[in-house]
Amino acid sequence: MRVVLAEDLFLLRDGLVRMLEAFGCEILAAVESGPELSRALAELEPDVAVVDVRLPPSHTDEGLQCALAARRARPGLPVLVLSQHVEQLYARELLADGTGGVGYLLKDRVFDAEQFVDAVRRVAAGGTAMDPQVISQLLTRRSGDRPMGGLTPRELEVMELMAQGRSNAAIATQLVVTERAVAKHTSNIFAKLDLPVSEDDNRRVLAVLAYLDHGQTR
Repeated sequence: MRVVLAEDLFLLRDGLVRMLEAFGCEILAAVESGPELSRALAELEPDVAVVDVRLPPSHTDEGLQCALAARRARPGLPVLVLSQHVEQLYARELLADGTGGVGYLLKDRVFDAEQFVDAVRRVAAGGTAMDPQVISQLLTRRSGDRPMGGLTPRELEVMELMAQGRSNAAIATQLVVTERAVAKHTSNIFAKLDLPVSEDDNRRVLAVLAYLDHGQTR
């Protein structure tokens, strides 16, 4: 994978570079500011961008906005955003175009090298990788409410794992059920969320977006 990395803290940036290179990634650029990130994404056309939400000069959400602008210029550009804290709006903005190739992880996750690199690869392949804590907060906020779209408790469990970017096989392993059972649950989820028949990966992204959007309006 060819990676552009944006992180303003030198030690973390250097550590991420070394980690990604150890797993066979090629680092095209490792930058520390929004303007540098915009230039790198425009000029280098990476397979995936790994971006800190808060970058100089504004130190607000400049990294996220640079990444979103790059996706508008190059639709489908895979972007994995890193954040210090859970901000559901960031996840929602990333998923808004429904095309996949996006991820949102807390920085704590980068210390588990295999988990982090797996998320980078999943996003680069066009999938999603949403931090479990984002999904956990949505479930907590919705505690006691009628399940979204009439989803059953088991379907909500499947939805939570789907939102994290898990495949049907991984969900089956986590829930100790068959892949056939998971496929049935995902079909029910798509039907209850009124998602049209399309490529399965696209419907999964749209389902996650509906899930996050529901939590955002609570």
